[in-house]
Amino acid sequence: MDIMALIPQFGGFLYTLVAFVVALSVIVAIHEYGHYIVGRWSGIHAEVFSLGFGPVLWSRVDKRGTRWQIAALPFGGYVKFLGDADAASGKDTDTMDEIAQNDPAALRRTMHGAPLWARSATVAAGPVFNFIMSILIFASIFMLRGVPSDPLTVGELRGLPEGAYALAEGDEILAIEGVKAPSFGDGAAWGEFTKALPRQPVLSFDVRRDGQEMRVDGPYLYPAQVTQVAPRSAAMDTGLQAGDVIVGVDGTPIFAFDQLKTRVESSDGKPLLLDVWRDGSTQKFTLVPRRTDEPQPDGGFVTYWRIGIVGGMAFDPATTSASPVEAVTGAAAQTLRIVKGSLSGLWHMVTGSISSCNISGPLGIAQTSGAMASQGAQSFIWFIAVLSTAVGLLNLFPIPALDGGHLVFYAYEAVVGKPPSDKALKVLMTVGITLILSLMVFALSNDIFC
Repeated sequence: MDIMALIPQFGGFLYTLVAFVVALSVIVAIHEYGHYIVGRWSGIHAEVFSLGFGPVLWSRVDKRGTRWQIAALPFGGYVKFLGDADAASGKDTDTMDEIAQNDPAALRRTMHGAPLWARSATVAAGPVFNFIMSILIFASIFMLRGVPSDPLTVGELRGLPEGAYALAEGDEILAIEGVKAPSFGDGAAWGEFTKALPRQPVLSFDVRRDGQEMRVDGPYLYPAQVTQVAPRSAAMDTGLQAGDVIVGVDGTPIFAFDQLKTRVESSDGKPLLLDVWRDGSTQKFTLVPRRTDEPQPDGGFVTYWRIGIVGGMAFDPATTSASPVEAVTGAAAQTLRIVKGSLSGLWHMVTGSISSCNISGPLGIAQTSGAMASQGAQSFIWFIAVLSTAVGLLNLFPIPALDGGHLVFYAYEAVVGKPPSDKALKVLMTVGITLILSLMVFALSNDIFC
């Protein structure tokens, strides 16, 4: 065996592992810090704040008596409050009895002796902090990217095989092929406008340049160019890259992204031979489209054949700065879309409308982490925000041992006037942990076999 041949594979694995650990550690740290800080504000003492599980690699005790530690297995974390028996916040009956006998007033500082409102706020804070982190990340990216100028203005032109055009950076687009362009911010009107454009490689643009109106030639508005490659897709596995332009499918020339989309969707999963223009030369790639379940605006899902690329306009739209209000509003809407899409996807998997292969386990998440990191810091940070929303939502599921399960117990206590018995809690926690482990095994099997 050629050992040197394994070095690139090992490097790719290491890169993926590091990206996964970084993403997960950031999300877990924020989640657990939410529990910790709200618990502290609520008068509940935290004994341990651990990032990771297993043997402790580093630790220190702060002035409040909380031990902060980093453990060897960086696949989670926990906050152990006074009175907890374990990382899942099970009740330590012996410790609680001892505190009750020696210092009854100290029961208020335990997780299980604190008022109901304090326990509820502390438990809910973990997922809430995940959602807040997502919104802050999305808002920061929106402010960094800005919002497209109105009227639509040409930013940087993308490299295309047809060569130079008279359309130039800074041109304000007034009309295309003699039809007045609607506001780019009006998604419905813009969509109808672009659908009506003639399918030809070169279009005439009426633009305003330096205060003067003129007509110039420019590329088809949505060329068959790759702007982003989806993780764990046929395109990524085949080696397509951002910037590639697909100029032919099975020997038939194409220039528009819609043409490529039509050929992929009608492939019925058969291999496609793509002619790809990259850096001035044409290469050939063979890939097999994969069935993909895609969410729809009405909450449903439709299955398509996809190769896993994202297209875009022939130029980057020039942008103006987004206000903090615009950024936060857009970020909150983005977070809500992820939550709705996740719940809809889960429901459709339960009812059998879409494949359960849409659930990814640790291997799938790790691969996606590495793929997003390879596409740049902004893509990786965006992925962290998406994953943070997913983790926050998952923890709110009403499963014992998860935050949502504890909140259900607290709701029961609020209605009945007393918590479930210790025996019932132990049984329910065992059931919850079994469900969680079963889900993890199922997701891992998806990573291997789907």
